[in-house]
Amino acid sequence: MTFVARLQLRDLCGVRSGDKGNLSDLTLFADDQAAYEAVLAAVTPEVVAEHFGDLVGGPVERYEVPNIWAVKFVMADALGGGGPRSLRSDNLGKTLGGALLRLWVEVPDEVAAAAPRRGRRAPLDA
Repeated sequence: MTFVARLQLRDLCGVRSGDKGNLSDLTLFADDQAAYEAVLAAVTPEVVAEHFGDLVGGPVERYEVPNIWAVKFVMADALGGGGPRSLRSDNLGKTLGGALLRLWVEVPDEVAAAAPRRGRRAPLDA
């Protein structure tokens, strides 16, 4: 029987980010096939858009890269107008990458139990 565990994306994957103008792209790299499938199920463009709220004003697109267990999100109107135009104190994509890793998701217990990044830090009160 499979139960559901709740954890943060940072327990399942790493992230790389980029920015160009007012676009931000974030790529999640899962640690294994099971984590990749859990990320695909839990992290949709709608979930990402909701997670960032008003920080992202345009559409969020998702691209799957199964051969390297990666999921890329491209977010339009996500950097407050872009580097020199933005009034945000930190207008870079890497900031959004760290924020995405804090997203709480539900995954099967066996995926959570096998997450190699889990437990590397003090437990959080959720």
